[in-house]
Amino acid sequence: MAEEVNGAGAGDVRARKERERDELYALDISGVAWECAPGTEQHEERVEIAHLPGGAVAMRSSLDPGTVLRYTEAEWRAFVLGARDGEFDLEPAPRPGGPAAG
Repeated sequence: MAEEVNGAGAGDVRARKERERDELYALDISGVAWECAPGTEQHEERVEIAHLPGGAVAMRSSLDPGTVLRYTEAEWRAFVLGARDGEFDLEPAPRPGGPAAG
């Protein structure tokens, strides 16, 4: 019986998240104001974000402005907190010629 309750709860959460995603992607964002990190030039490659209703956020690359990812407020908050904690820190890429190259 407990499994049925837990299973139904998980299904409810999944359905709610799908509904939130569908609503988020149904929003007309043609008039949103895109922001980028301070100090970046208009011609530079950069990540741009736009704040959407309900605390949601849209994100795109300046190189491909037609491809837009959208995040709920909870998803964006989790991402930002993870980035602040270093979860997405990249290891330095190896330099051509190995470690001795300078």
